Amino acid sequence: MRHIVILGNGIAGITAARELRKQGDDRITVISAETDHFFSRTALMYVYMGHLEFEHTKPYEDWFWAKNRIDLLRAQVTNIDFERQMLHCEGNQPIQYDVLILAVGSKPNFFGWPGQELQGVQGLYGKPDLDQMESVTKGIKQAVVVGGGLIGIELCEMLLTRGIQVTFLVRENSFWSSVLPTEESVLVTRHIREHHVDLRTGTELAEIVDDGSSRVGGVVLKSGETLPAQFVGVAVGVSPNIDFLKNSPLDTDRGILVNERLETNLPNVYAIGDCVQHRIPPDGRKPLEQIWYTGRIMGETVADIINNKSVTYQPGVFFNSAKFFDVEYQTYGTVANFLPKDGSEQTFYWEHPAGKLALRINYRKQDQAVTGMNTLGIRQRQEVWQQWIGEKRSIRYVLEHLPLANFDPEFFRQYEPDIVGKFNAQHPDQPVVLKAKKGLFSRIFS
Repeated sequence: MRHIVILGNGIAGITAARELRKQGDDRITVISAETDHFFSRTALMYVYMGHLEFEHTKPYEDWFWAKNRIDLLRAQVTNIDFERQMLHCEGNQPIQYDVLILAVGSKPNFFGWPGQELQGVQGLYGKPDLDQMESVTKGIKQAVVVGGGLIGIELCEMLLTRGIQVTFLVRENSFWSSVLPTEESVLVTRHIREHHVDLRTGTELAEIVDDGSSRVGGVVLKSGETLPAQFVGVAVGVSPNIDFLKNSPLDTDRGILVNERLETNLPNVYAIGDCVQHRIPPDGRKPLEQIWYTGRIMGETVADIINNKSVTYQPGVFFNSAKFFDVEYQTYGTVANFLPKDGSEQTFYWEHPAGKLALRINYRKQDQAVTGMNTLGIRQRQEVWQQWIGEKRSIRYVLEHLPLANFDPEFFRQYEPDIVGKFNAQHPDQPVVLKAKKGLFSRIFS
């Protein structure tokens, strides 16, 4: 019987543990210094906002692990002896492994700002961050959030529910313009401001000021302006949590380097989840992708590989989703913030006059095949878009069948005629005619 040790109890590590147990009788140990049990990181904001209790974020009852013979160890690993296949933990006996899966996640980025060590300055990644935020924001009036990504907008929404005034510092000229095309970025920027966030674009943090008691009392911007704040939320991205592995025989760069079978350079050592950097990324993917579902897929894949199945990591067509307050965002395929300069790709963009709904479809100029889409405020069906992009369906085919992708309830207003109408106005020589009705979905895609 092999002893398989999984370092990290996030979605990647726990998925691997569950899949390994389904497939065999190996001894499985999951080690985490963060929490006793697996929980959903994406739900942490709702605990702070009062919508959930922390217990509600745990997908499995506490008895699940013992019943399924998955040993859980709350411990901090300080060193890994890869040659002897041994993990050393604070306050525990060394742990011998036959197979090691590194699922050590990521950590919030800090960029050496003066004062960043003050109490009340933090990121939001795990349960300790949530507990700390709960403590340091009690009774405060003003907060500053630094960084224009998805965690930044979550922090803004969380703080506003406590009646805390929020100033949001974004280095770009509009929110998330390093990812979103201009129109979507402008729409979301406008929407954030409508929710009473003091969004400062083109603004950078210079220093965090001590209030005299080792707590944050304000921030100084690079413009010289000083803003009062009793809390500073740092949301300038995350990086693989691999500092303790840097001087080991393990090959690392920005993350732990793996091949298409999630193998590291060391025998019997695999890496999955946020800590991974792919030596050769799958088609249409990036070397580092810190997304919930890619961790899940890696967990499933590594279990198959350890059990000698001939598989490789295949995440499929890229997708992601988020919420900007009450506007839902979805993206499928590849939609860069700007089109290639060589003119090889074209785009179609529709936005509702009210400025709350939008749809973008990118497609290749040569064969009209759709390469990606963004949507704001109109929920779409993942399986439909992934099929269309995977099959290289043309922009005209997609628009003709667009109602099939609509996920909104039947009584919601449908915008497909408006969307197709704009496309036809731009291409009057060959107008698109809607061929599909939403009600056909169950017969065609079930």
